[in-house]
Amino acid sequence: MPSSVEELVELLDLEVIEDNLFRGRQPDTRMQRVFGGQVLAQSLVAAVRTVQEPLACHSLHSYFLRPGDTKVPIIYDVEDIRDGRSFCTRRVAARQHGRPIFYLTANFQVPEVGLEHQDPMPAVPPPEECGPDPDLASKYPEEVLREWAALDVRPITGSRVDGPPDDLAHHSQSQWWIRTSATLPDDPVTHLAAFTYASDMTLLSAALVPHRRSVESRGMQVASLDHSIWFHRPFRADEWWLYDQVSPSASGGRGLALARVFSQDGLLVGSVAQEGLIRLHPAT
Repeated sequence: MPSSVEELVELLDLEVIEDNLFRGRQPDTRMQRVFGGQVLAQSLVAAVRTVQEPLACHSLHSYFLRPGDTKVPIIYDVEDIRDGRSFCTRRVAARQHGRPIFYLTANFQVPEVGLEHQDPMPAVPPPEECGPDPDLASKYPEEVLREWAALDVRPITGSRVDGPPDDLAHHSQSQWWIRTSATLPDDPVTHLAAFTYASDMTLLSAALVPHRRSVESRGMQVASLDHSIWFHRPFRADEWWLYDQVSPSASGGRGLALARVFSQDGLLVGSVAQEGLIRLHPAT
């Protein structure tokens, strides 16, 4: 995984092979499979590279098909599905070893003025009062933690697996403050892609909160199955954003997580949904 913001930016800068065909590099990692946020973000960048300004991505929907191989590059093949006056659509196939590992459909819109409303931001302590997860040092060796150093991720007290949630209406709640650990370039696509990369980090943890387990718990097998994002308003991924997550349901070895994304000043900037495998092996 990228151990710095500079490495993250490099990871998101795809190589152009030919028209609508791109190659994504791999970072040095101890992980056995490609991080889902990486293939999400690289696929989005590939799609963005095939549209013209002022079109901007307003939503994406994706499926994880196979585990990615961390030892070889990923090829991103972009298909022009539709080009209209206000909207356009791209479909991206991510491939390794001649087989698709991931599919993404992204929709783009020309910015326009319209009706406005949003949910209010929940009352939470500011990020300055929420330190990094104190359990990480005991769970992972230092070299593994360095792989995630491009992101500053802080759990909010009350949404951790070791205590009851603050919002009793959502016993599956999990809340985090997140940003990149250093300033990003001003390019809006870089911020969009960096957020997309980070959006896969903590989302399924909400589905485990009611069961007092985490993705590191013994016997848990956790993997992303699909991932959708709606981008409501522009924002910077290098400034604090609140990841307000709940899981309305878990059944059949799968958990559904929904999230609202707020900037620190209370603007609702995005919504995210993901279903994932949360299989608990019977021996545990």
